[in-house]
Amino acid sequence: ARQRYNKLSTDREQFLNVAYECAELTLPTLLMRNEKPPAYAQFNTPWQSVGAKGVVTLSSKLMLGLLPPSTSFFKLQLDDSKLGVEIPPESKSELDLSFAKIERMIMEAIAASTDRVQIFTALKHLVVTGNALLYMGKEGMKMYPLNRYVVERDGDGSPCEIVTKEKVNKDLLPAMPLPLSKESDLVDNSGESSKDVDVYTCVKLTPKGWKWWQEVHDIIIPGSEGKAPKDKNPFLPLRFVTVDGEDYGRSRVEEFLGDLKSLEALMQALVEGSAAAAKVVFTVSPSSVTKPQSLANAGNGAIIQGRPDDIGVVQVGKTADFQTAYQLINTLEKRLAEAFLIMNVRDSERTTAEEVRMTQMELEQQLGGLFSLLTTEFLLPYLHRKMHTLTKSKQIPTLPKNLVKPTIVAGINALGRGQDRDALVQFI
Repeated sequence: ARQRYNKLSTDREQFLNVAYECAELTLPTLLMRNEKPPAYAQFNTPWQSVGAKGVVTLSSKLMLGLLPPSTSFFKLQLDDSKLGVEIPPESKSELDLSFAKIERMIMEAIAASTDRVQIFTALKHLVVTGNALLYMGKEGMKMYPLNRYVVERDGDGSPCEIVTKEKVNKDLLPAMPLPLSKESDLVDNSGESSKDVDVYTCVKLTPKGWKWWQEVHDIIIPGSEGKAPKDKNPFLPLRFVTVDGEDYGRSRVEEFLGDLKSLEALMQALVEGSAAAAKVVFTVSPSSVTKPQSLANAGNGAIIQGRPDDIGVVQVGKTADFQTAYQLINTLEKRLAEAFLIMNVRDSERTTAEEVRMTQMELEQQLGGLFSLLTTEFLLPYLHRKMHTLTKSKQIPTLPKNLVKPTIVAGINALGRGQDRDALVQFI
């Protein structure tokens, strides 16, 4: 698993470098270059907060669109094409009531777990780095950032192999006999015994379905093996924007990296220039009768001896240049606000409620393209896995495989229903 991880990480390198650059301009703590714990890690704070605000706003909108808090994001329906017979209306209404009860039980299980927290973190990673890996275990959900996993996909873009790497305290691992050559690896450079060891998880797709196991020092950890059907894989490698032939996705921030870089440079220049312009320094002519000490000690409204012509004030004199930078900053901020769906209402006396509503609708329609991929790559596999685990733990009844099909009604489908509603209200 370690050799496979090292081999596949060379293909990931270019995506990882861009992801680091994107994180540095938006939320630096999402993905940091050094492997040290965040407590010791050093990172530079961006000069602007537009990127950070945009990432949080877009992630929140995606979160509310994919997993709405008040309603179910899916519906259980009978597959009429597989039935072959007509079901009487009374039976159909009874089935619908039973399905609604199962839907409610699944939504309650999701609400009681920490899934939403991990999914929101994953969405932030998707917006900034374009990639995230979700693991749906029995204890709960876990999220892996791009620098902790590698993935290989087939020609259709479906994952066929995933390898993760994480540091785990060796006291938490079961007792294992290690070869002598490996025991020396547990000692760090200072000669002290290292607490953490690298644990690799290898996930592979076989003709019979998914199987996975964990290794430490090239030895399989006892009891770490597992398997799952092809459509119920607990490991979900997510992408934000797909590019044909690439194993990893591209991010929203990467698409607007030029504007963010320009804004960062201009904001730094403007802040440093404003700090220099705000500094007040008086100059006194060397041949002046006015003593600098007297000027420095003089209180407000004091009278001292001297000639006003001999005293000057240092001025930057860059007002026009600052104005140019300020105008460009405003343009860039407006463009980035539109890119990350931050609503900017036109500031004027004649701004109407209809104009605000139309602006909001235009922004929401942009979500359509973003939702389509997340619906197929995240919501469907997530729902299948959730139903699989709840059925195995006897929390929901077993549903007949071919007769009942779950249909996603959130994301892009919800946008479509919203447009129908707007058209109906407009017609009335």
